[in-house]
Amino acid sequence: MTNEELVETIENMTVLELAELVKTLEEKFGVSASAPVAVAAAGTAAAQAEEEEEEQVVFDVMLTDVGDQKIQVIKAVRELTPLGLREAKEVVDEAPSAILTQIPREEAESAKERLEEAGATVELQ
Repeated sequence: MTNEELVETIENMTVLELAELVKTLEEKFGVSASAPVAVAAAGTAAAQAEEEEEEQVVFDVMLTDVGDQKIQVIKAVRELTPLGLREAKEVVDEAPSAILTQIPREEAESAKERLEEAGATVELQ
């Protein structure tokens, strides 16, 4: 069996099969794989934490540019928020600024679409 075949076989093994293989190798050669296993476990935990971070649950809707239709954007901001006319105008004038914060993905995407329809440039963070 070549090294490539061996690596391919190991890649296709389940975690349980790998644990049994490690145990067998430890018994056969009288060694302990506890340190590498701990490093591998830490690497796996770090990878899982990284995946969880990638799947963002809440978003901020950021107005990055007002565009040519400022009045339409102000109206959209008023529809999406409880702000009055003066406050909505101030938020739009201060772009880039946060329109909505810490909202679920669906609401954020809906708000983004509404603002883009009004002519604004929007970013989800």
